[in-house]
Amino acid sequence: MILRTCPSVMNSWLAVLLFSLTGSGLASRAEVIDLTPELAAVREEFEFPALGAAVIVEGRLHALGVVGVRKEGSEVKAEPNDAFHLGSCTKAMTGSLIGLLVEQGRLKWDTPLTEYFPELKDTMHPDYREVTLVHLLSHRAGVPSMTNGFAPVKGGQLRRIRAMESPADQRKRVVEIVLTRPPVNKPGEKQEYSNAGFTIAGVIAERVMGEDFESLLTRMLFEPLGIRTAGFGAMGTPGRIDAPWPHRKDGDKIIPIQPGPLGDNPPFLTPGGRVHCSMADWAKYIQCVLAAARGEKGLLPPSCVRQLKEPPFGGDYALGWGLHERGWGSGTVLSHSGTNTMNYSVVWVAPRKNFAVLVAANRGGDGAAEGLDKVCGMMIKKFLADQ
Repeated sequence: MILRTCPSVMNSWLAVLLFSLTGSGLASRAEVIDLTPELAAVREEFEFPALGAAVIVEGRLHALGVVGVRKEGSEVKAEPNDAFHLGSCTKAMTGSLIGLLVEQGRLKWDTPLTEYFPELKDTMHPDYREVTLVHLLSHRAGVPSMTNGFAPVKGGQLRRIRAMESPADQRKRVVEIVLTRPPVNKPGEKQEYSNAGFTIAGVIAERVMGEDFESLLTRMLFEPLGIRTAGFGAMGTPGRIDAPWPHRKDGDKIIPIQPGPLGDNPPFLTPGGRVHCSMADWAKYIQCVLAAARGEKGLLPPSCVRQLKEPPFGGDYALGWGLHERGWGSGTVLSHSGTNTMNYSVVWVAPRKNFAVLVAANRGGDGAAEGLDKVCGMMIKKFLADQ
């Protein structure tokens, strides 16, 4: 059963959140539009337990809404400051972090893997030896996808890696396994979507900085942007309904999944898809990307997004973003979606319009992509129609 959201309660929660946004200088309360009415209808149509959205207009948070319940079958309402799982929309954050480290001179785009992993020089498959960060962050390294069973890491090997206490140790072992086996295609020649490629990039950052990836992303990206709700893995505490639970769809049933280790992908996949945060905090990061893409001053210098304007290898993917031509965006727009099959997220960014829309739900499976795309279309029509 899908429980309807009480607008009066949602509005009171939204007022509290907007007050906090005003204090941070992001936007004034009067400027932020409540999206509850639009989201409520879509939530019911597509059977999302909870649904959230944010819209950025002229580089500022302009509209925001969260509707629904944290757990299907409960009466615990989702709140505006609740975190949603971003899935592979995390990849853009990893690309930004790597770009910052390149800007600081700690990394180089064209350094081959043999220099970052000298201990694997003799065991690394020859085709990987000249692969660079540009290959990895463009899905052009020939690295296997590490989805659908996490091949080539699976079975007992996967269980042993999951049992490692440190995510950094997990990632190190994954790199050792992946780079000693043949690539799925010759590096540079073909785009092969790969979570494992982003895991390797994360390990490179860890090695150079002497700090685990999760701490690096928090220290270098989240904290400077004032992002306080971010975390990694499934949202919430096992046994409690203190955050939106993940959900699977089985036929006509929406099944809640207990938060915990099995409520998300393994920790070694954090660089490719395990960040969660509130819609307002995600919007802070997207505002940062918008500013950099437009050559404006901010945390990310324009050099951190240069590849988005001229993608390597002539492709349509770079630094964790897919590139598309859209009339409503007056040219090239950036986009990504993410799911761990229990959550779903989508973001569209139009630099020439200084506009973005981001949407997330705590359910994956059939209809999730269609529902989120419908919200994105509604927001684009509503806020760009007169521009």
